[in-house]
Amino acid sequence: MTEHEQLLTQVADKARNTRPWGWPSLPEPIDAATLARAEAKLGFALPPLLAELYLRIADGGFGPEYGLLPLLDSAPSGEPAAVTQYLANRESGREDPDWPWPEGMLPISHWGCGMYACVDCRSPRATVLLFEPNPGDPDHAWFLDAPGLADWLRSWVQGTGWYEEENEGAELAPWTGSAGRGTPVPAP
Repeated sequence: MTEHEQLLTQVADKARNTRPWGWPSLPEPIDAATLARAEAKLGFALPPLLAELYLRIADGGFGPEYGLLPLLDSAPSGEPAAVTQYLANRESGREDPDWPWPEGMLPISHWGCGMYACVDCRSPRATVLLFEPNPGDPDHAWFLDAPGLADWLRSWVQGTGWYEEENEGAELAPWTGSAGRGTPVPAP
C-alpha cells in the first residue's frame, strides 16, 4: 500500500468514527459528474488528494472542528458548500478591493467566527492556509496551516494540529503569498 493510499485509509477510518459539529452522519461520497460540475464552476481543478477525499470518503462532514465543507451542495449543518463559499468570497473581493480573495484559494473547512481552512489549489502540494479575518487587517489575515493537504490530514488523524487542546497557544506563520492573486475576475 502506498503512503497516499495509507493516508486515505486512515482518514476514512477516522471519518467513520468522528462526527464534527452539526453533522448527524457521514454523507455519501460525490460522483465524478458532481466533481466535474464543481470544477467547472470554480474554473480550476481540485488538487488530486482533495478530489479523492470527496470521491472516495464523503461529501464533507469529517475533519477537524466543523469538518470539511460539502463540495457543491449545502450540508445538513447549514454550512455553505466549498464552491459556493469560494465564489462568494471572490465576489466580495470584487466589491471590497481592500479584502481580495486569492484566486484558487478554496475554503474547505469552517472554524467559526469567519475563519476558514483553505486549500491553495494552485500550489503543487495543495498548501493549507488559515484565513483569520477577525483582527481586521487584510494584510495579516492569512497563516500557513500546513505545507500540504496530506500534512494537514495527517495532523488531524494523529491529533497533532494547532487546534488541539495540548497545542493551545501555538503560533502559525503568516502567509504572504496572496500578492497578485486577489485580482478580481469578471463576474460569471
